[in-house]
Amino acid sequence: MISRLNYAFLSLTTHPEFGKLLLRLTFGVLMLFHGVAKVQHGIGWISGMLIAQGLPGFIAYGVFVGEIITPVLIIIGLFTRQAAFIYAFNILVATLLVGMGKFFTLTNVGAWGLENEALYFLGGLSIMFLGAGKYTLFAGKEK
Repeated sequence: MISRLNYAFLSLTTHPEFGKLLLRLTFGVLMLFHGVAKVQHGIGWISGMLIAQGLPGFIAYGVFVGEIITPVLIIIGLFTRQAAFIYAFNILVATLLVGMGKFFTLTNVGAWGLENEALYFLGGLSIMFLGAGKYTLFAGKEK
């Protein structure tokens, strides 16, 4: 009985290509919200943080690559692995700039202080290692 239920459940839920699409859409769309916020409100504060760290302020424009261009590429499935690598790198840089003070903290609900950053970073790495899958606007180009 349990074996038959398990087999039925597995046959209904074994869709790795759809899982890759869902992963790409989830992380791509959620990151686009961050990119749109940068377009609406500017990146001056990021530039200021970079300058305070002794880095050139123009590097802040890279946020548009990491939070707009790469999520779009991930969503449509074009250069997915490369885009996901840049996406994850963008999160790593953002975390190093603004999040390291939260490394050893927990929130009021018990979450790790860098939980969101870790989720985005590891999601990007997961997409990089999995690739686009077969459901892309450019089917057959990536595996």
